[in-house]
Amino acid sequence: MIQQLEITLPAYGRGYHLIDSEIDGHLSNLPKIGILHLFLKHTSAALSINENADPSVRDDFESIMNKIVPENQSFYTHTLEGSDDMPAHVKTSLIGPELTIPITNHQLNMGTWQGIYLCEFRNRGGRRKLVVTIYS
Repeated sequence: MIQQLEITLPAYGRGYHLIDSEIDGHLSNLPKIGILHLFLKHTSAALSINENADPSVRDDFESIMNKIVPENQSFYTHTLEGSDDMPAHVKTSLIGPELTIPITNHQLNMGTWQGIYLCEFRNRGGRRKLVVTIYS
């Protein structure tokens, strides 16, 4: 059986934001065994699973990605939407818009320290839409 829903996430500022609780709040009656697929319908934000215990991890991600893909570079030609837009597209391509998580015993089967991040690359990205598909 396949179930699907769409979640609208609140607007977040630029950075890496744990969204486990927003996702969990929309998931009821997960199957005993299955797969959860998350797809973010945007080209300037991404999804990632990573360390969720120490908030400094999020700051480090932001710093590292800004060094890898800096803003205000003269070689960008796509500049109509602001200096953070083209770098946001590149960062999204590097990290990706989707995740697949196993479901075991009616729960997401993630590691102890793992959390689901919305990686917001725009200064003001706005509300983001997330397609949630459950395969059982």
